[in-house]
Amino acid sequence: MNNTRIQLLQQYIREQPDDPFNVYALAMEYRDEQPQKALHYLKKLLDEHPAYLATYYHAAALFAEQDDRTAAQAVYEKGIALAREQKNEKALQELTRAYRAFQDDDEF
Repeated sequence: MNNTRIQLLQQYIREQPDDPFNVYALAMEYRDEQPQKALHYLKKLLDEHPAYLATYYHAAALFAEQDDRTAAQAVYEKGIALAREQKNEKALQELTRAYRAFQDDDEF
């Protein structure tokens, strides 16, 4: 985790509060070392920028890691629907693969 980059991203968020990329980048900074904080920012994106497709893969995976399987499933399903709506084949494939792996975890 890079504190300088975090401070810079927080500044960008203050300067450009409607740009979802800055919030996404901040969530990714926190992802490994402070997953709860990352999840806070990912939830913010899901609520305030529901069309920001990049959020869904990471949010669903983090919900799954936190053992919130209901939320993970809902986010995967919304992300897959959004990828279809946006006609983003790459994101659709990535989300579908991740969702299948998530479902396979239930079988064990």
